[in-house]
Amino acid sequence: MKYFKIFLLFLLSTTFCNAQVGINTSTPDASSVLDVQFKAGNPKGMLTPRMTTSQRGQIASPANGLLVFDTDLKTFYYYDSSSATWIQINGNANGRSNFKLIKSTDNLAIVLASELAAGGGSKYVLNTNTLYEINGLVILNFPIDLNNAYVQGLDSGDDKIVSVGNIFDGSKGGTVKGLTLVSSGKVFNLSGAQTENLIFRDCIVANSASVGSISGFGLVFFSIVQFSGNITGITYTNINQLLLNNLGWFGNNLGTYETMTGTFKLVQKQGGFSEVNGTAVGLDVSANPAITGDAVMESVVFTGTNTVGYIKPYTTGTYTGYNFNNSWNVTCAGIPNETDATATGSFYVDYAVGSGFPVNFNNNTNPSNIVKVAANFNNTATSNLFRFSSDSVNKLIYLGKRKRIFQVAGSISFQVPGAATYIIYIAKNGSSLTQYKIYGRGQVSGDIIVLPINGAIELSDNDYLEIYVQRYTGVNGDIIVPNMTITIR
Repeated sequence: MKYFKIFLLFLLSTTFCNAQVGINTSTPDASSVLDVQFKAGNPKGMLTPRMTTSQRGQIASPANGLLVFDTDLKTFYYYDSSSATWIQINGNANGRSNFKLIKSTDNLAIVLASELAAGGGSKYVLNTNTLYEINGLVILNFPIDLNNAYVQGLDSGDDKIVSVGNIFDGSKGGTVKGLTLVSSGKVFNLSGAQTENLIFRDCIVANSASVGSISGFGLVFFSIVQFSGNITGITYTNINQLLLNNLGWFGNNLGTYETMTGTFKLVQKQGGFSEVNGTAVGLDVSANPAITGDAVMESVVFTGTNTVGYIKPYTTGTYTGYNFNNSWNVTCAGIPNETDATATGSFYVDYAVGSGFPVNFNNNTNPSNIVKVAANFNNTATSNLFRFSSDSVNKLIYLGKRKRIFQVAGSISFQVPGAATYIIYIAKNGSSLTQYKIYGRGQVSGDIIVLPINGAIELSDNDYLEIYVQRYTGVNGDIIVPNMTITIR
C-alpha cells in the first residue's frame, strides 16, 4: 500500500509538469507553459544566454524563435527561420532596427556575410537605408558599395576604415560621417546617375594614394573634412549640385587637391583653406568645366609656398591675371577676386599735341547728326579689361551675368574748326543717353575744348557703351580729337 501511494503521487506530479510548470507559484497562468515569479522580498530576474555578436553568428542551425542577449549591441535578438536572420527586439518604439555595429575585433566575413554575398564575394553591398556604425579600427579587405546606406563613426579620431584598395566603389550614393579613411587605392571611386546623392562630413582623409573621383551624381555635399598627407586629391565630374563647405587641405598633400571637369549646374565652395606647397595645385579648372547655373567660391583661404599659382585656370573665357570665367563669383584670400561687382574696363586715345583723328558730322546743318567718335579709326587701345571686351574702336562690352549699375568716368579733348558749340554723349547699345550730355564751345579755329564724361548706367550681359558727339551750333567742319579716355567700373 505504501509503494502504491508513492507511485500515484509520482504519476500525478508528472501529469502536472507535462501540462504547466510554475516556479515560485503553485498556480501558473493558464496561458503559459512556464510561469516564473519572484518571491516577495527577494526580487530577481531571469537570465537568457549572453554572448557577443560574433558568438551569436556562430550558433549552428538556430531554432526558430531562439532568444539570446547580444552583449556587444546590448539588446535581445531572436532568430527568424523564415528569413534566416537574427531580429533585434527593440524596447524603444522609436529605435532604429536597420542597424549594424562593426567593431575592430569583428570578422567582416561573418558580420557582413549577407553584404558580401550581395557583392558576389568581391565587395560589400550595404543594405539600403541601414546604419553601419564603425567602432574602432576596421581593416577593409573588399571595397564598400554604399547602396544609399549610412556609414558612420562616433569619433573620427578613433573610428577608422583602412583599406589596401578602394574604400567606396560603385554607382550608388549614401552618407559617410565621423570617420578617418585611409586607402592605398582610392577613397572614392563612384560613378552614377543624377538621382544619386553623396553626403560626406566630419571626416578625415589621410595618407591615401588618391582621394578619388565622383562622377554623374545629382548632389555631392562635403562638409568639415580634413585632408592630410594624400598623394593626390579628388576629381568631380558632371555633378548637378556640388557643395563644398569648410574643407581643410593641409600643406602635406601632394598633386592636385581638387579638379573639376564636365558640366555642373551649381557649384558652391565656401570656407576652409588650401595650403598649397611646392608643385601642388589647389584647384584645377583648366578643362573649362561648364556652369549652367552659378558657381560661387568664397571665404576659402589659399596660402602656401607655391609660386606658380594656387589655381590652374580656365584655358578659355578667363582674363589676364585671373583664373575663372564669367560663370564664377570668387572672393577668396590669396587669389584675385572675380565677380560681376569687380567688372571693369577702359579705352583711350592719345595723340601728340597738334595731331589727332578727325570726326566728320556727315552734313552741314545744325544741329548735326550724332556720330560716334573715332568710328573709322583703329588706334584706340583698351586696358584693364575684366568681364568687359571690345570688338571695335571706342566700344566696351559688358560680359557679366548679373545686371548692375556702372560708374562711367573720363574726358575728351578736341580742336574746333571755328566758333561752334558741341555736345558729348555717352551712348548705350548705339543710342545716346541725353541725361548725361555735356556742352562745350570753341571761339576761334584751333581752340581746344576739354570736357569731362560722367554717368551711372545700368548694364546687362552684352550691353555696350560708346562716346558720341554732335555739333549743336556754329561753323561747319571736322573736329580733331587728340585725346579721349573712358573708364567703367
